[in-house]
Amino acid sequence: MIKLQVTNETGRLRAVVLGIANQNGPTPKAEEAYDPKSLEHVLAGTYPVESDMVFEISAFHDVLERYGIKVYRPELIPDLNQIFSRDIGFVIDHYFIKANILPDRAEEWRAIEHIVKQIEPENFIEAPQEVHIEGGDVIIWNEYLFVGTYKGDDYSAINTARTNIKGVQFLKDMFPHKIVKEFDLIKSMTNPRENALHLDCCFQPIGKDKAIIYPGGFRNPTDYLYLRKLFGGENIFTITPDEMYEMYSNVFSISENVVVTERRFDRLNYWLRDQGFHVEEVPYHEIGKQEGLLRCSTLPLYRD
Repeated sequence: MIKLQVTNETGRLRAVVLGIANQNGPTPKAEEAYDPKSLEHVLAGTYPVESDMVFEISAFHDVLERYGIKVYRPELIPDLNQIFSRDIGFVIDHYFIKANILPDRAEEWRAIEHIVKQIEPENFIEAPQEVHIEGGDVIIWNEYLFVGTYKGDDYSAINTARTNIKGVQFLKDMFPHKIVKEFDLIKSMTNPRENALHLDCCFQPIGKDKAIIYPGGFRNPTDYLYLRKLFGGENIFTITPDEMYEMYSNVFSISENVVVTERRFDRLNYWLRDQGFHVEEVPYHEIGKQEGLLRCSTLPLYRD
């Protein structure tokens, strides 16, 4: 059986599900795009090709294996985008929560069922259908659960709004010992520079006490101030709108000291090294054209 343990974003990683890019399907039509950044690249003719995405995710896989991490992969379902495994499930403490994702993506769950079947049934939680949660909106930080959501009246009309208030309440009910703090995120169906698809698109903790944050990702400025007070201004790397667009906050921690980043993130990578982190740079720019990056591609199962 697979043991589960995730209590924060930076504990030493031992087991993870990593998405796959093989037989990813044709370039979507404009009306099939799930997010404004994918739409932008579809319309521009710059949507990533499969061979580039396979190369990039293989480079990430090689780094994980070099650190002795057990890497699980989804079963291949032809003509299905299976890169972003973070969205379809997530682990909190010793529990695996099945996410309620967009109906068009439900088939992605079938691809990891062979992994989920190796989890003790009492450690598996499935949210009610009206509860919407995606893993990119859930950030675990010791006694805190940070949850991205969207509180606008037009929630049901915006497909970039992925976690609803019922999702936040569900986590509060399931984990009463945690401090569950929700963040109302900016959403756009048309402008990728004004769309925080998930919380990890504008915020992520790293190391023991640091964070990468895009202040403009929050509809309420007090949410950013909450994080600034919690982490301390001197411990925050503040990203620009362009850096948010490039997914600077969507890096991935192997441990408190090791962070995997995109190799083009020059300003961030310099800062991380200056703070004492070991930075593993990988090519991930093409995958990033789908408004997801390194954290989005992973579903951690066990961290020390």
